[in-house]
Amino acid sequence: MRNRKGQMSKSEIMTILLCYHFGSFRNFKHYYLFFIKEHLASYFPKAVSYTRFVELMPRVFFELMAFMRIQGFGKCTGISFVDSTMIPVCHNMRRNFNKVFDGLAKNGKGTMGWCHGFKLHLLCYEMGDVLTFCLTPANVDDRDPRVWQVFTKVLYGKVFADKGYIKQEFFENLFNQGIHLVHGLKSNMKNKLMPLWDKMMLRKRYIIECINELLKNKANLVHSRHRSVHNFLMNLCAALAAYCFFENKPEALPVRIEKTRQLELF
Repeated sequence: MRNRKGQMSKSEIMTILLCYHFGSFRNFKHYYLFFIKEHLASYFPKAVSYTRFVELMPRVFFELMAFMRIQGFGKCTGISFVDSTMIPVCHNMRRNFNKVFDGLAKNGKGTMGWCHGFKLHLLCYEMGDVLTFCLTPANVDDRDPRVWQVFTKVLYGKVFADKGYIKQEFFENLFNQGIHLVHGLKSNMKNKLMPLWDKMMLRKRYIIECINELLKNKANLVHSRHRSVHNFLMNLCAALAAYCFFENKPEALPVRIEKTRQLELF
């Protein structure tokens, strides 16, 4: 019978994908065969074979993206943090022999050195929730207009970044759109006056650094076992959607500056 109804529903497939990023499993095949098929067989009585499940994963891409956008992502509050992280798809020594991402993955250099793969640009706010993201090849600059064309749709107020976003033209372009970019200064730059509140919030960039660490170490975002581009994107989206429901998300402590005249000279 053609076009017959599948045994597993889309909600069951999405649940299995999200739960994988909450556990300590480093291999999805082991997680599906020995945890879902055996220990959770009562919850998923119609679970298909592993090969068939891998084929069904790309079918829930749009549903997973809609769920992540509506239920997972937060809303901008006027205080945002931006950063990017590398997602290697293979070891640097095997970059010329990788066929899965041939023509898509590029060589790029980050703070940890060179890598062959992609770059994930993240935008979050002070409570640790992700606002939006953008995936590009590893050689795309953090100040690329195509990336910020996605960010400016949900962004306003002040955004705090590292020294890799320093550029006068880039700053003026965002300022004309009502976005104030706050970043640190390099050693060879002239020191300029900065409000104390901006300096204190700039030190709270650890929030987005912790998000990158949670995505890589706990949510298993990075590994070199992808055998198709579709499943790579599904793993990325499932990791981001699972992070939105983590209980240990980093948060910024509230900043309060007292207005006092104690140091005023008479």
